Amino acid sequence: MKVIAAIPARYAASRFPGKLLADLHDKPVIQHTYEKVHQSGLFDRVIIVTDSSEIESAVLGFGGDVVRSQKDHQCGSDRIAEAVFDLDVDIVINVQGDEPFISPEGLASLIEVFKSDAKKDIDLASLMIPISDEMNNPNVVKVITDLCNRALYFSRSAIPHQRTKETQATVYKHVGVYAFRKNALIDFYEHAPTPLELAEQIEAIRYLEMGKTIQMIKTQFEGVGIDVPEDLERAKKLMS
Repeated sequence: MKVIAAIPARYAASRFPGKLLADLHDKPVIQHTYEKVHQSGLFDRVIIVTDSSEIESAVLGFGGDVVRSQKDHQCGSDRIAEAVFDLDVDIVINVQGDEPFISPEGLASLIEVFKSDAKKDIDLASLMIPISDEMNNPNVVKVITDLCNRALYFSRSAIPHQRTKETQATVYKHVGVYAFRKNALIDFYEHAPTPLELAEQIEAIRYLEMGKTIQMIKTQFEGVGIDVPEDLERAKKLMS
């Protein structure tokens, strides 16, 4: 089974443009992420996929493996799908470029899902972590699963709705690290956005609407994504 990690790296982030090239302890953010994934030793190849000449130059400068997007894309899955379309690979793991503290243990657990799936029933795997105080935050994506921890739905709303205090179901936050079978990723790429995906603005929902199976894994890893300049300052303190 050939497994690669793909790191989508878009320059024009709306809340923090150029964040992947921001300095974090004498290295750009994207370099920290790339090195953490590469040093895990879990992958046959680690690539950065970008639409930006600035990011491409930076990656080449620190000796990284970079693939330049040839098309405009609306989401990271599409960008990665274009990059791996003609590659000989079985499993692709999407690691966000702004996650310099990505957990190798979390990545290993995603790979193990497919190693254990002899019947190839699972199309994707992803991570989730229990939450308590972010249920009503629309920027936090919630996920509910069946009894086998396979995703039923993702939402920006508080799900499940708990009518009484006596029924305390655990609420999970979706940690946006995905692992795909290559054919599921290509199916997503070739399919138009779906109604619920558009309503929630959550790309994982397209896979569910297409009938794909997503295995969720409980984790304690939450990471520190660099979404706004304040996150960068927090990351600098953590690295210190």
